[in-house]
Amino acid sequence: MAGRRRWCAVSLRYGMQLPVQSQSTLYAEGWEAEAGPDDLLAIARAADRAGFAYLAGCDHVGIPRRLAAAMSTVWYDPVATLAFLAAATERVRLLSHVAIVGLRHPLLTAKQYATLDHLSSGRLILGVGAGHVQEEFEALGVDFRQRGSVLDECLDALRAALGPDEFPEHHGKLYDFEGLGQRPRPAQVRVPVWVGGSSPAAVRRAALKGDGWLPQGDPRDRLPAQIARIRELREEARVQGPFTVGAIVEPLYVGTPRWEVGRRTLTGGPRELAESLRAYRAMGVHQIQVRFRSRSRVELTDQISAFGAEVAPEL
Repeated sequence: MAGRRRWCAVSLRYGMQLPVQSQSTLYAEGWEAEAGPDDLLAIARAADRAGFAYLAGCDHVGIPRRLAAAMSTVWYDPVATLAFLAAATERVRLLSHVAIVGLRHPLLTAKQYATLDHLSSGRLILGVGAGHVQEEFEALGVDFRQRGSVLDECLDALRAALGPDEFPEHHGKLYDFEGLGQRPRPAQVRVPVWVGGSSPAAVRRAALKGDGWLPQGDPRDRLPAQIARIRELREEARVQGPFTVGAIVEPLYVGTPRWEVGRRTLTGGPRELAESLRAYRAMGVHQIQVRFRSRSRVELTDQISAFGAEVAPEL
């Protein structure tokens, strides 16, 4: 029973990927192209007031020309962006979704994110992923073909480097360090690490090495099998401790839109939307990542506020 209680969530939490800071054509709205720091601040403050569990920022060092038209080259650094927003918010947690930690030495990653956790009074969630842009790895001298095994060792090294010891120690195939002190230490005793990705390898990595799972766009009908696999892997390996299952939900619009929001977008009143979203909780999801359709920053912050005030209480 104790293990089951650690797995289950009391309520369905909700967070969001920040707009503006990444502008892939898959999800960026038109108004984001001209947006900037003031817009990010207003959005972060609105989410903080509306009870959002986290704000997330993604990580890319550079986008090759072959992908620039689709992905754009607008990708704010997640550490700098989340630190900027930490000073303007009070409660909302700060998630890297996801940091491609294999591109950097674990001590460098630990220094950056430990400082962020310290400055934000313990609000960091470290989301990590293997990465998918080969040119980034080549430019930084990292073997793209081995990125899975690189990430596996990075996770072990980061557990040590983000732990309580001022002089962390790790001895592995790729990274070997000891006797190098790093302060400030994280404010949290254990920084939560959520692993992103939906491949069999990513799901296994999340189950065995993570404190949570960030699926990469799995549709609703795929989630139950993925969640069952995570439970099976953790039970077989006798992995203990809390585990957070996430999901990226369909685009949302609270109310009846007067413009074309796309056929996949969930629209309607608070109870109607909440009923649809509660299906995720029934699958075993603990936190949902929401994205609102919008034509301006003001419309987005209005949607954030409406969701927090009207939809969230129904979840």
